[in-house]
Amino acid sequence: MKVAAIQMVSGPRLADNLRDAQALLAEAARAGAELAVLPEYFCLMGQRDTDKLALAEPLGEGPIQRWLADTARALGLWLVGGTLPLAPDGAPPPLTHCRNTTLVYSPAGQRVALYDKIHLFQFDDGTRRYDEAAVLVPGRQPVRFELPSRDGHRWRVGLSICYDPSCTASTPPPAPTCCWCPAPSPTSPARRTGSCCCAPAPSKTCAAWSPPRRAARTRTAAAPGATAW
Repeated sequence: MKVAAIQMVSGPRLADNLRDAQALLAEAARAGAELAVLPEYFCLMGQRDTDKLALAEPLGEGPIQRWLADTARALGLWLVGGTLPLAPDGAPPPLTHCRNTTLVYSPAGQRVALYDKIHLFQFDDGTRRYDEAAVLVPGRQPVRFELPSRDGHRWRVGLSICYDPSCTASTPPPAPTCCWCPAPSPTSPARRTGSCCCAPAPSKTCAAWSPPRRAARTRTAAAPGATAW
């Protein structure tokens, strides 16, 4: 299965970011990717942490979620939608906090997984201080989904975001945005194997590349017994 890792330089304008992401995803689809992964905050990189609150959408509504579903369907991709700001359930406007959420869509444009970033980054060295919790509410539940690839394999994909891999005791696969491995048989329960939560079959995780400022890089995740990518 060919997987595309999208790198882009997002800015403060939603329309520009979606346009750039669309072009890179189309490039990945032309290269034969089945799964494409957008980066964290692909839709917005504001001047302040609070800028994302203005774009926060209720689950199941809003232009970013519609764009993700429409793009996955139009390009025939499994799409891991980086992250976008989602409004906390039941929170009335104006929002003071939001969720940092990864949504996954099938090639049919259906949402198949939702993961809220669990581990929020913070530091304080005495002179400088940063705390994501000033604007974000943390998630609570690790999430995985299964992806049937065109070659007949079923892949288990675990979701994590940014700082999550540094705190892996309670989260699934520690990889920059996702990892993938063949799903186990019913008699072979999942377990942690190296850096991936998978069955005894070999695992493949996202590489920590340094591609150009905007790029759609594709790699092939090998099935058990196949040549490593």
